[in-house]
Amino acid sequence: MTRAGELYGQSLYDLAVSESISDEILEEMETVKGIFAENPDYVTLLSEPSVPKKERLKLLDEAFGGSMQVYLLNFIKLLVEKGLLRSFSACFKRYRASYNADHGIEDAVVTSAVPLKGDSFEKLKKKLEGMTGKKIILRQKVDPGVLGGMKIELEDRLYDGTVKGRLRELERRLDETVL
Repeated sequence: MTRAGELYGQSLYDLAVSESISDEILEEMETVKGIFAENPDYVTLLSEPSVPKKERLKLLDEAFGGSMQVYLLNFIKLLVEKGLLRSFSACFKRYRASYNADHGIEDAVVTSAVPLKGDSFEKLKKKLEGMTGKKIILRQKVDPGVLGGMKIELEDRLYDGTVKGRLRELERRLDETVL
């Protein structure tokens, strides 16, 4: 995460908390992040120094004016003015981390070779909530390269129960063994 992302993201979070709109801002930031990810040319246009700042800010007003919190719109305008729009995702990450810390939430990602079926996803989520004592926001990734089993990334911890991970560990141990 960039230093600017840390600073600006935390500042926006502090403002949102003081105005009691942290939930709304978080939802809107998620939406904007998705829009920026789907439209990288739009971000490039808003970051282009050859386009006058006034016109870039007008584009933001046309796209988002009236449909989002004025604080978030002004925040995005500030990033554009400072040439830091590409740091938006880092700002979002910092905002999200502060929000999660204040609300007892942890993000987790489970990676498996095939999608979890039935109630396995919910059971895993409940198990992780029991382990951490926090509410878990669980996302799922499918990666056929893991071969079997699953890998869970939980904040700064990694639980690797994949076949690929076990093979890697076995290979490491064999390399350490002196024959």
